[in-house]
Amino acid sequence: GASILLTLKLYFLFHLIIVWVFPTKIVLLITTRFGDDWKKCLELPPKDTRVKTSDVTSTKGNEFEDYCLKRELLMGIFEMGWEKPSPVQEESIPIALSGRDILARAKNGTGKSGAYLIPLLERIDLKKDHIQAIVMVPTRELALQMSQISIQLSKHLGGVKIMATTGGTNLRDDIMRLDETVHVVIATPGRILDLIKKGVAKVDKNQMVVMDEADKLLSQDFVVLIENIISFMPKNRQILLYSATFPISVQKFMSKHMQKPYEINLMEELTLKGITQYYAYVTERQKVHCLNTLFSRLQINQSIIFCNSTQRVELLAKKITQLGYSCFYIHAKMMQEYRNRVFHDFRNGLCRNLVCTDLFTRGIDIQAVNVVINFDFPKNAETYLHRIGRSGRFGHLGLAINLITSDDRYNLKNIEDQLVTDIKPIPSSIDKSLYVAEFHSVDAEDGGEEKA
Repeated sequence: GASILLTLKLYFLFHLIIVWVFPTKIVLLITTRFGDDWKKCLELPPKDTRVKTSDVTSTKGNEFEDYCLKRELLMGIFEMGWEKPSPVQEESIPIALSGRDILARAKNGTGKSGAYLIPLLERIDLKKDHIQAIVMVPTRELALQMSQISIQLSKHLGGVKIMATTGGTNLRDDIMRLDETVHVVIATPGRILDLIKKGVAKVDKNQMVVMDEADKLLSQDFVVLIENIISFMPKNRQILLYSATFPISVQKFMSKHMQKPYEINLMEELTLKGITQYYAYVTERQKVHCLNTLFSRLQINQSIIFCNSTQRVELLAKKITQLGYSCFYIHAKMMQEYRNRVFHDFRNGLCRNLVCTDLFTRGIDIQAVNVVINFDFPKNAETYLHRIGRSGRFGHLGLAINLITSDDRYNLKNIEDQLVTDIKPIPSSIDKSLYVAEFHSVDAEDGGEEKA
């Protein structure tokens, strides 16, 4: 009995020491792990010190933490290098979290993807094993890019299942994937409709639909597919539309399918403030020589060069390689697997220049691109806007150079008028501060190119 009593005394004495003598240390230990110091454990990318324009800096001063987001989602946001919300994110995130429909008009490269992916991921309920959100985009490349961003943002959320599905890939793989839990589907319209009609993608409980590049998705190419997809979803689903331009087709869709959408318009002007635009007046035969001169004189980090046909893309890429510059090319007639590889390698900086058709104009976000060259001038203002928006991403500086023949001169004037922008004659020397964030020389490579 004495030994039992001694044991009890020792237990209570130990209990008192732990609870009353060391309570502050216990609390401190918990605070260090779960309190305000959680940011110190983040794997942050190098800080982006480049100059940014008011397209992304003229904010209300909000922080991502102001929106009561899950800490695990905040960790993903900060590890993406997103420090503060851009104007379109400030406008979108709280409204999207409330469940209201949104019609948002904002320039390319101002953070539209974060404006819808952040609230979308915040609202995913991991206890439910059905599709809860669908993001529709017009191209395969954009679908793959959005899925990569979504996976990075959600990596600390502990089990959000994200799937990208596009045409040109094995349908059986998608069917097998959907046999397991999927919370978010990022898709091109044709493929997701095919999976819905086969009864594989069950969207009857889907709560959120996002359309990125909505003007393209609601054009004649896609609108019938979109209407069909929406018909399989519940009536109380939330719809978010994002685009740089909103033609009549978008207005028709809005009045038919959306419930008093919250309208965001950050388009007092159409072109990004950080992009300087020039034209060079040439004959068709002078274009390659002019391009060679630009390569030798400009400080190109990465460039995208646009042509108006697949045949011209291949011919120009061959010419650029013969001139001694590194060059990839991409167009819609190439096999999807090869397109994916080219896009991935260019994004990772394996090549300085990319020649392409308008396949590459929408939403493609490669931060290193600081020069866009229209080897062939586009036919309309919308295409021009999307092309030059490949440089100057997220408020950074960029250069757009247009090679203009006599056949293009009226088109140039029309596009200037429609976009209310000024495309100036190219000067003999272009100030590097207009398109190079930090300029310092390194050893020349790729036939004399200078690296930014």
